[in-house]
Amino acid sequence: MNQTERLYRIDQLIHQRSVVPFDDLLTDLEISRATLERDIAYMRDRLNAPIVFDRDRGGYCFAPSQFGPQYGLPGLWFSDREILALLTMQRMLVDLDTGGLLGPHIQPLVARLKALMGTASDSADEIMKRVRVLPAHNRPVAPNCFEVVGHALVSRRRLEFTYFTRSRNARGPREVSPQRLVHYRNAWYLDAWCHRSDALKVFALDAVGDARLVERRVRDVSLAEVDRELGSGYGIYRGRRLAWATLHFSADAARWVRAEIWHPQQRTRELDDGRFELCVPYGATPELEMDILRHGEHVEVVAPESLRRSVAERLARASATYR
Repeated sequence: MNQTERLYRIDQLIHQRSVVPFDDLLTDLEISRATLERDIAYMRDRLNAPIVFDRDRGGYCFAPSQFGPQYGLPGLWFSDREILALLTMQRMLVDLDTGGLLGPHIQPLVARLKALMGTASDSADEIMKRVRVLPAHNRPVAPNCFEVVGHALVSRRRLEFTYFTRSRNARGPREVSPQRLVHYRNAWYLDAWCHRSDALKVFALDAVGDARLVERRVRDVSLAEVDRELGSGYGIYRGRRLAWATLHFSADAARWVRAEIWHPQQRTRELDDGRFELCVPYGATPELEMDILRHGEHVEVVAPESLRRSVAERLARASATYR
């Protein structure tokens, strides 16, 4: 831990606990008494930190605010607008971070950002209350699973877990080398090298159970190779062997669809009669079929014929079910 990290940690501990004994700081920072004394002196003399030792309470604390030089830690020089933007991003992250992987680690930063806002702190609180993300069809992940998977990912260690394969309605053991976490359509996925199938695979984290670290050498795959193997998209757009779907939307639906990005490489054009053409690559049809069907009579599958038949069969089955 370098000096800047220690200064932020001291600041964080005092803000969180109000009063922190000297020995507690030593234990947490794992440094010598002399180093801790130098760090506190540096914060007081160079950064204008109002740190005092309260003998009655038995530890270091921040003195009540007084007029004088402004206290600020190095590296966080943001304008009020920049801080508000970061707080807005944090609000969105909290709502998306259903597994709790990132939230606890950025909370100290949020506290510092709000402190740096000064007189604009009311605006910061208002941002936190009034910015919301409402995930639809969310598939939450157990916090302990997210923690184990996240730790394996950043520490480059293997994972063992039980995986529920929904398409086969079966559970089985897997051993993987994690490569990347992906958040796609309100669900978390793990791109990993599967040692059972000896290939790159995608695992839905909400289908992972009993995850644990394995002390075996991880197999590292370059992210470029992961992209090549799994494709530049995700879900219906994943894979090397992609087909192209051509969809025509009515003039009414076009007002919404022309603003949507279905795939980074999609192609679009306005048709003479006011309709809108969207061409997208895809690797699997079920999810694409459901996306198409949500537009009802406002979309026509022009090509390929196999996708057109699949959508028509779904419509026929749905019609037969509700007769």
